[in-house]
Amino acid sequence: MASTVQSFTIAGIQGHLVEVETDTLIGLPSVSIVGLGDKAVKEAKERLEAAIKNAGYKFPPQKIVFNLAPSDMKKTGTHFDLAMAIGLLIKTNQICPASISQTGLIGELSLNGFIRPVAGILPMVVKAKDPQLTRLILAKENVQEAQLIKGIEMIGCETLKEAIHEITGKRSPPALEIMNPAIPYDYAIDFKDVKGLQSLVDYISIAAAGGHNFLMVGPPGCGKSMIAKRIPTILPKMTEEESLEVMKIYSVANLLKDKSSLITKRPFRSPHHNASTNALIGGGMYALPGEISLAHNGVLFLDEIAEFSKKALDSLRQPLEDYTVTISRVGGSNTYPANFMLIGAMNSCPCGYYGQAKCRCTDYEIIKYRQKISGPIMDRMDIQNMWVRLTFSMKRMRESARQKFVPGWKKQELNNRNDMKRCLILLQMLSSRLLS
Repeated sequence: MASTVQSFTIAGIQGHLVEVETDTLIGLPSVSIVGLGDKAVKEAKERLEAAIKNAGYKFPPQKIVFNLAPSDMKKTGTHFDLAMAIGLLIKTNQICPASISQTGLIGELSLNGFIRPVAGILPMVVKAKDPQLTRLILAKENVQEAQLIKGIEMIGCETLKEAIHEITGKRSPPALEIMNPAIPYDYAIDFKDVKGLQSLVDYISIAAAGGHNFLMVGPPGCGKSMIAKRIPTILPKMTEEESLEVMKIYSVANLLKDKSSLITKRPFRSPHHNASTNALIGGGMYALPGEISLAHNGVLFLDEIAEFSKKALDSLRQPLEDYTVTISRVGGSNTYPANFMLIGAMNSCPCGYYGQAKCRCTDYEIIKYRQKISGPIMDRMDIQNMWVRLTFSMKRMRESARQKFVPGWKKQELNNRNDMKRCLILLQMLSSRLLS
């Protein structure tokens, strides 16, 4: 009878349970891995043989078959190595586990028998709670990230031999430090650095309060990029559910920097204007997330938006409406969330000095330049604002007026203003529904 152990696979940012079945048959020595695994899964046969021998166990000279069920789902990655090694040792009666049915196994094996960390741990751990698994055995480097999900025991092991001792009950689990999921943070930048642009800050405050897309048009050096970088500082704090969504995306993309705590800052993504359609939307052989998904629950800033290719910009039309994006490739089709606030910045003409004496652009050049952004994209820009570059005298006059009549623009004050605006928006929606 074949042995069965539990592992996981990832489709998009969703984890799926995989049963790794192992059996030995009569025939010439060989290793077959079935179940729609990619090349990384197929190459596990060499890693398994070396790791098992270096751990002090025998690799059977028989025909060995591994089945990754369900067999109609495509599987990618090297994290099945540990499950296949344990399943083979159980099948050949080299180990006798006390309880394996409620244990999930995740990890890549090196030739020396060490367990290496893998990407996409969070979606797997979230899925592990659904079938009521009681514990997970994984690489020690992945434990801090996995501990962000409560309700399941995490056991970190450095080698295959340690994992075997854990399964057979010969080793007591080490005491793992519980990390604080919420670490206080503060932004290094603030709206107090913005001088003389009160009307623009008001527009930005309204856009941030309602999550509206915003297009800034103005000459070079008027403060478009400076203001855009400060928008996340006045957005509301992310809830725990939003933080987990963002962390799952970054975990799948292997972009997590601090794996011991939740992401509490709103994402801010600012790709260069030569970014391709696949870089913005997502793609590659395995349909990985792009910039719009990495900006989920945050801000996507397209500086010099008119310099992006028209094809890349028009690909944003559907995600801006549906807040999700589906990427289909030969390796599979994945759906990622893409609920972001789009901020665009551009010049008013090719030279950037429209309306000034030094502008030499013809009317045809100006019209052609502005037509680089299609009508549907402009229609999705809820707020569009154009302003001129402030001179030194204008800055002094506006700064003087601000000190007399206008309160400070620090982050906390803008947050309070945004809270009031959100309440007004909700009241307007409720009143319109009651009247209708």
